Amino acid sequence: MNDAFAPSERYRQGMATRRAVLGDNHVDRAQSASTDFDRPFQELITEAAWGHVWSRPNWTKRERSIVTIALLAALGQDEEVAMHVRATANTGASREDICEALLHVAIYAGVPAANHAIKIVKQVFGEMDAGRAV
Repeated sequence: MNDAFAPSERYRQGMATRRAVLGDNHVDRAQSASTDFDRPFQELITEAAWGHVWSRPNWTKRERSIVTIALLAALGQDEEVAMHVRATANTGASREDICEALLHVAIYAGVPAANHAIKIVKQVFGEMDAGRAV
C-alpha cells in the first residue's frame, strides 16, 4: 500500500474475501510483488472485485467461483482460469461444477474456448492432486 492510501471498509472487506478465496500465500505474493506502478491496480481490484462484487451476500463463493471460471474461460484468460480453479479448494466449487460451467462455455462462447480451458483445468487438477498447487 502506498503512504497516501487509507484503506476503506470496502477495501478491508475485499482483502478478507480475497484471502478467503485465493489464500494468504497467493495474496501475500501479489502484494509483495506490487510496485508503485501496479499498486493502484491492486488496490482497485481488492476494493472493487473482492470488496464489492465477491463480498455481496446474494451468491455464495461457490456460485461466484463457477461463474468466474466460465467467464474467464470464455475470454481466454488462461492464468486467471488456473488461479480460480485452484481457489475452488476454498470456495467449495466441485469438479462437476467446473465441468458443467465449461459445457456452457462450449455452447455459448465456443468449443475452442472450452477445449482450451479444459486443458488448463485438467493440468491444474493434476497439480492439485499431486499436492503441487500453489
